[in-house]
Amino acid sequence: MRRRAFITLLGSAAAWPLVAHAQQSVPVIGFLHSASAGAFAPFLAALREGLGEAGYVDGQNVRIEFRWAEGQYHRLPAMAAELVEQKVALIIAGGGDPPTLAAKAVTTTIPIVFTGSDDPVAFGLVTSLSRPGGNVTGVGVFQSELEVKRFMLLRDLAPAIPRIAMLVNPNGPTAERDVGAVEAAARAVGQQIDFLRAGNERDIDSAFRTMVGRRTDALLVAHDPFLFARREQLVALAAYHAIPAIWEFREFVLAGGLMSYGTKLTDNYRLAGAYAGRLLKGAKAADLPVQQPTKFILTINLKTAKELGLTVPDKLLALADEVIE
Repeated sequence: MRRRAFITLLGSAAAWPLVAHAQQSVPVIGFLHSASAGAFAPFLAALREGLGEAGYVDGQNVRIEFRWAEGQYHRLPAMAAELVEQKVALIIAGGGDPPTLAAKAVTTTIPIVFTGSDDPVAFGLVTSLSRPGGNVTGVGVFQSELEVKRFMLLRDLAPAIPRIAMLVNPNGPTAERDVGAVEAAARAVGQQIDFLRAGNERDIDSAFRTMVGRRTDALLVAHDPFLFARREQLVALAAYHAIPAIWEFREFVLAGGLMSYGTKLTDNYRLAGAYAGRLLKGAKAADLPVQQPTKFILTINLKTAKELGLTVPDKLLALADEVIE
C-alpha cells in the first residue's frame, strides 16, 4: 500500500468515533400516538413542516422515534415508558388525551407537546391555557362543544327526522361527557337520540346493525382517534345503509362521507411541530401557551347527498367552507 493511501485510510479510521458521536448527538423526538400509522401518515408532513419552521429536518439534525398504539389505549403507558428510557429530548403526543396522560404519568421533566387535547386544564395537563406551568403544552380543541354544534348541523340538514344516533368510543376519556352534552342538547329541542358505543371493529358492525333495526334516520359520529382511523369502514357502512352522517374532520367527507365540522387537523400537527422546534431550541413548555384553533371548517359532499336522496338546504350551503360536487 502506498504511503499516501495508508495515511488517508488511517485518517478516515480516526474520524470514525467522531462520526459516531455526531450521530448520537442528534436530538431524538419521541412520537406517541393512540391510533395507527396508516391512518395518520398524511398529517406527519404537517408535523415535519412545523419542525422545519425552527430549522429541524427529520433524518438530518433531528430524529423521530415513533410509537403507534393501533387503537389499543392500554399499550400507551408502556410505550411512553420506552421513550423515556431512550432519553428522548421531548415527546409529541397525538390522537387525543390518552397518549398525553400516559406520557405525563412517566415524566415530569421531558417536555410533552400534544396535538389536540379536549380539555387540558380539566385533565390536569396544564395549570392554565396561558401559563401551562409544567412540562406539557400543545393544542387544545374542546371537542364536547363541537359535538353539540355537529348535532345541531345534522338537525339543520333534516329538521323533521324522528331518530338520530350518536356513535362514541367508550374507551375515550371524554366519551361520557360528550354523550351528556349532546343528550342535553337533544332534550332541549325534543329530539329522540340513541347512544351507541364502539371500541373495536366488531362493535362498529354491531352498532350499524342496531341502527338499521331501530330505523335510525341520521348519525353523529363522535370525535375519537380510533373512529377516525376507521373512517373508510364507517363511511362505507353509512353509505351501504343509506344513513346520513356528520363527522369531525373533512377527511371523512373526502372519503365519501356527507358532512363534517371541525378543525383542520393538519394545522394542529403543524403547530405541534413548531412548538417542538422551539423546545429543542431551549424554550420551556411551562412558558408556551396552549394554542387554540381559530377556524372551524364545514365541509359538505353534494355527490353523497344526491346518492342519499337528500337536498341540502341553501342555509347550510351558504355556511359551508367547502362543497364537494
